[in-house]
Amino acid sequence: MSEIEEIEVRGGQGQVLDPETYRDSIGTMEQSGKRKWVFPRKPKGKFTNYRNIVSYILLIVYFVVPFLKINGNPFFLFNVIDREFFIVGQPFYPQDFFILTLGAIASLIFIIIFTIAFGRIFCGWICPQTIFMESVFRKIEYLIEGDRNKQMKLDKQEWNSEKIWKRGLKWTVYIIISLIITHFMLMYIVGYKEIFRIISEGPFAHPSNFIIMILFTSAFYFVFAWFREQVCTLVCPYGRLQGVLIDKDTINVFYDFKRGENRSKWRKGEDRKAAGKGDCIDCHQCVVVCPTGIDIRDGQQLECVNCTACIDACDEVMEKVGLPKGLIRYASENEIEKQTEFKFTGRMKGFAIVLVALVGFLSFLLYNRGEMEAKFIKPAGSTFFVRDGKITNTYNYTFLNKTNEKKIVTIKVIEPKHGEVIYSASSKIPVERDKITKGTINISFPENEMNLSKQNITIGVYDMKGKLVDSYQTYFEGPFKLQF
Repeated sequence: MSEIEEIEVRGGQGQVLDPETYRDSIGTMEQSGKRKWVFPRKPKGKFTNYRNIVSYILLIVYFVVPFLKINGNPFFLFNVIDREFFIVGQPFYPQDFFILTLGAIASLIFIIIFTIAFGRIFCGWICPQTIFMESVFRKIEYLIEGDRNKQMKLDKQEWNSEKIWKRGLKWTVYIIISLIITHFMLMYIVGYKEIFRIISEGPFAHPSNFIIMILFTSAFYFVFAWFREQVCTLVCPYGRLQGVLIDKDTINVFYDFKRGENRSKWRKGEDRKAAGKGDCIDCHQCVVVCPTGIDIRDGQQLECVNCTACIDACDEVMEKVGLPKGLIRYASENEIEKQTEFKFTGRMKGFAIVLVALVGFLSFLLYNRGEMEAKFIKPAGSTFFVRDGKITNTYNYTFLNKTNEKKIVTIKVIEPKHGEVIYSASSKIPVERDKITKGTINISFPENEMNLSKQNITIGVYDMKGKLVDSYQTYFEGPFKLQF
C-alpha cells in the first residue's frame, strides 16, 4: 500500500474506513471505473407519500400550463424564434429583458440561500430530473419488471422470451413518454396550437421540426433509460455548487452516528446499550432504496439528492424492532454533533437581505415598466422645410402596447411649448393590445421660436382620458442662425 493509501480515511460519523472500502462506497462506479447499475428498492413511507403528492401536482402543472391563458395571452410562452414572451399572461419584449435578467439573478440568490439553509431539498422534491425519473419512468419500471430483486434477476438472465418482451415493452413505453414530454416542452416555446398544426400536417411538411422533435425525444430517452442518476452525480452543476454552499448548519438528510454507532446486527431481547451497541442494526435497507446507490451512513456525500427514501426505509426498520424513529432524518451536522437547534447564520441573513432588496426592486420595475412604449425617429435623409412662418420636421412613430386592452392615443408636444402635430390620418390612433403600430406625423414650430439648428424636443403620447402613457425625447432641425 502506498503512503497515500495508508492515511486514515474517515466517514461522516468519525469511524475509520479501509481505503478499499472507501473507494467501493461510490455508489454508481466499480473500483475499475466501470458503471455500476443501481437497482433501488421501491420506497414507501411518510416522506415518499409526501413526495408523490408534490410530484403529481408538478406533473399536472407541467402538462396543463401550455393550455392556460390569461386575458387571451398564454400563461407562459418563451418563443425565441418569433420573439414572443409571456410570463403569467404578461407580454415581455426584448427591451424588457433586463427585468428578466434581474429576475434570474434574484432566483440564483434564492437558490444559494435555500441551499445554505436546506441543502439539496430541491433535488429530491422539485427537480424535473427527479420527478420524471422517480415518479414516471421508475414507476413504469417497477410495474413491468418488478421490484429490486426481480429487476436484478432479469438483468442477469439470458435474453429469453421473458426478458425480451419485458425490456421491449419498457423501452417502447419510455420512447412514447419521452415523445409526449418533448411535445409539451415545445409547447412552451411555440404554443400548443402550433404544435397541433405541425402534428396534423405531418413530418414531411415540417422536416426540420420533425428532426428537432426526434433529437429531443432521443435525449430524454437516453437520460431516463440509461444515464439516470449520472445526471445528478456527474453532470448537474447544482450538485457541485452545493459543495461550496453547505456548512455544518445546513439542514440535510443525515445519519445520527452518535446514536447509531456501533453498528451491529439485531438480536431479539438484547440490551444493545448495555452491550455497547448503537441503534443501527446494519440492515442496509437505507442503501438498497437509494436511487444514487450511496450509503448515507458514510456521511454527507455529493451523490445524495435528499430524496428521503433512506429516512422512510430506516424508520420502517426502527418501528419493526421497537427502536425510536429518526436514526436517519433531516438535521444539520451541528445538531447531531453538538445537539444544537437549527438557527439562521449571519451569512444566511446577509443573503436574505440582498434577496429581499432584489425582489423589491424587481417588483418595482415590473409595476412601472409602462403601459406603452413610444419612439419618434426622423426618417433617414429627411430634413426640415419652412412654410408660412413655421418650421416643419417629419417623424416616424412606433407604438408598442404592453397592456391586455386596446388603446386609443393622441400625440402632443410637451417641450418646448407651441409645437403643432400634423397627422397623416386621424389624430386618434388605435393601438391593439400586444401589437406594434407605426405611422408618420409632422411637427411644426413657429420660426421665431427655433433659435438652434438642432434643438431637443419632448413628444408625449396621451390616452383619451388625457393621461400621459409615455414620452420620448428627440431632436428638431431648423435653419442655421448666427448668434450675436
